[in-house]
Amino acid sequence: MMKVMMYTDGSARGNPDGPGGYGTILEYIDTKGQLHVKELSQGYVKTTNNRMEMMAAIVGFEALNRSCQVDVFSDSQYLINAFNKHWIEGWIKKGWKRGKNEPVKNVDLWKRLLKAAGPHQVTWNWVKGHDGHLQNERCDALATTAADSDDLIEDVITE
Repeated sequence: MMKVMMYTDGSARGNPDGPGGYGTILEYIDTKGQLHVKELSQGYVKTTNNRMEMMAAIVGFEALNRSCQVDVFSDSQYLINAFNKHWIEGWIKKGWKRGKNEPVKNVDLWKRLLKAAGPHQVTWNWVKGHDGHLQNERCDALATTAADSDDLIEDVITE
């Protein structure tokens, strides 16, 4: 099974209702020992930081065309803890409710992320943001550049 390293970051200017973007880096080493790197990014007219953190992971998984072992690295505790602290399992059991019977935010993206990550063996890793981690810094640059670009699309919430 191919091993992929996925680095992700999201950005929102004027969170929660300003422009935002995500940046994703996929890295893998082929059977000849050659490193392959793919960078993905997109900016949105109006979004939130959490939605962009999630989109970064979603597009990374959706770019994979076969089942892989994927190590995800993100500075988003929202994203990482949802899996490592099993929040998402509780939300699903409660019909996408949390805490005091409040609805979970971003259900559309959580469902899309679960579907995209489903075929893969995933390890979720938190990294401290803005701390010199090379790929995290690059993802941050991709995300902020996308958020500041003129090529912004609508963040359509489907639920």
